[in-house]
Amino acid sequence: MAVGVNNGRHAADEEARAEVDVLNSRLEKTTQLTKKIQACLARLDATGKSVRDVAGPLNGETKKLQVLGNNIDAVLAAIERVRQPADSKNDEEQIIRMGPDKAGLPNYLASVKRLNKALAEMKASNLRSTQQTVAELQRLVKLGNTQLENAFDKLLRNETPRSIEPLHFITKDKPFPVLSQDKFARLGLMNSYVAAVHRQGGGAGAPQESPVARIYIEIRSQYLASGMINLATASSSTAKKKNPDAIYRAGTNGIGTYAQAMEGFFSAEYENICNIFTREDWGPVFEATCQPSLVELGRTLRELNGHIKSHMTTDCFMAYEIVKIISELSSNLERRTGELKSSLAASLKPVRETAKFSLAELLEDTRKRASGLQALPLDGAPVAIVPETMQRLQTMVDFLRPISSIMISLGDGGWKSAAASRGGAGDVVPSLASFDIGADGKEIFAHYCTDTVEALLAALDGRARMLLQKRPVMGVFLANNVAVIERMIQTSELAGLLEPRLGVLDAWRKKATGLYTETCKDVSMHLFDVIHTSRGGGGGGGGGGRPTSGQGGMAVVDSHAILKGLSSKDKENIKGKFTAFNASFDDMVQRHKGYSMEREVRQLFAKDMQNMIEPLYNRFWDRYHMVDKGKGKYVKYDKSAIAAIFLTLY
Repeated sequence: MAVGVNNGRHAADEEARAEVDVLNSRLEKTTQLTKKIQACLARLDATGKSVRDVAGPLNGETKKLQVLGNNIDAVLAAIERVRQPADSKNDEEQIIRMGPDKAGLPNYLASVKRLNKALAEMKASNLRSTQQTVAELQRLVKLGNTQLENAFDKLLRNETPRSIEPLHFITKDKPFPVLSQDKFARLGLMNSYVAAVHRQGGGAGAPQESPVARIYIEIRSQYLASGMINLATASSSTAKKKNPDAIYRAGTNGIGTYAQAMEGFFSAEYENICNIFTREDWGPVFEATCQPSLVELGRTLRELNGHIKSHMTTDCFMAYEIVKIISELSSNLERRTGELKSSLAASLKPVRETAKFSLAELLEDTRKRASGLQALPLDGAPVAIVPETMQRLQTMVDFLRPISSIMISLGDGGWKSAAASRGGAGDVVPSLASFDIGADGKEIFAHYCTDTVEALLAALDGRARMLLQKRPVMGVFLANNVAVIERMIQTSELAGLLEPRLGVLDAWRKKATGLYTETCKDVSMHLFDVIHTSRGGGGGGGGGGRPTSGQGGMAVVDSHAILKGLSSKDKENIKGKFTAFNASFDDMVQRHKGYSMEREVRQLFAKDMQNMIEPLYNRFWDRYHMVDKGKGKYVKYDKSAIAAIFLTLY
């Protein structure tokens, strides 16, 4: 058994040794293979380096050859492109020489554009051999552009009438003529091309400086100016009235028709421009086209302004009308076109300044004329300056809209000095801060009217004190003028503006009444008695006693009883009072009837006289009328008779 076991172990060991030998043999072969691979890699690396050393320069040369090939191809292509316009030059020249009318505008424009493109490409090639062709192409392009400009000029002139009668369109309320739609298309195509060439060629930046814009402005500006020249002349000539002293009436000057024509012409012209030029060119071309007409408008307004200044008191209303008309023209054109506002404002400025100054001038004129009166009616009649002044204010209401804007710019009370009315600093434009944005122009004008009335009445009052001297006639004079003023306010459009301010007239009316009724006080003095009866010593005498002044006719007074208690001296005194009263009363009545009074003044004063005198006379008559025993020697009027006299005074 032991021998068998040992034999088995020996066999296993032998087998293990055999496997180790096999592994060692394989490892040795692997090592040898690795060395061979390393040797191959070394040889391959050396070979790659040699290839790189050889291929590197070869690759660079290949790239150079590729660039050279590309350049050669580009040159060949450029030469081919150069040859094409040179070859087609004769064809394009034939189209150009035909002109846009014969060749057809689209075909002509396409040809000119091809020539421009060819010229640009040949200039970019910068080949000496093409210089002659470049020069010929430049000549053709210039010819093409010139012919387009000439065609634009010819077409526009043919479509623009030599003369036009604007009154035909104004009176029939027709829109002013514009160019036809087919002409818009042709002119627009030509402008689009020429303007683009002008910009690309480094022309002036202003749109109105392009060749076709200059052509348009020249032709159409002459058309506009010639269409309005007669109306400008008419505006100047109609300023001269047959009667220089007559107050200007709205609509009698031609400026309104002139402005209507200008609005019609300019609106139509803006439509033309919008259909021909590009959006960014509309404003500049429109302004330039209208400029000669605006210059003429400015000249006309300056001429009218000179006339207004020379006839300020009668023709200042023309200034208000011009302010209204030109302001409305500016607003309408700005709404339609967005242009011309500043140009029209500059033209209007002299007249507007005169309109502002006129307010102070008129007020001062009223004051000077009233203060300079050398004589006043001795019967207290009103003077002509009063209705003239009120008529002036009434006429102002016809121009309330422009006057309101002027009033707001002046500010409340700004008319009180000429410097304020002139605007102070001359050409300095008022800032927004100088305006009261909440101001009511109508209210300020109403204040101006009351200032005028105050100045007028104050001046007349001063002249009355100096020239009339007698207080009753002074009262009549003032009251008459107040009545005329109030009537002219209430019977005109001034009523709505001034009725809340009529308190100023109440004060003057009260003053006039006070002056006039001083005569009544003198007459009334004869009706006051300080007689004491022998019985009462202080309260009254006779049977009935003396009624207090508050009793009036309510108490029964016995004249016999009162007179019975008087002494002979007192009775003679009463007779004297009746006699003096009769004389002063008759004189007062006669003078009252002799004064020239407005109807409402006569009624006012008659009522005041009656209220002051009749109650006193009735009381006096009740007490003492029996002093002449009814013979009428001293007591001329009974109560019914004196009441009848007062009725004749109304």
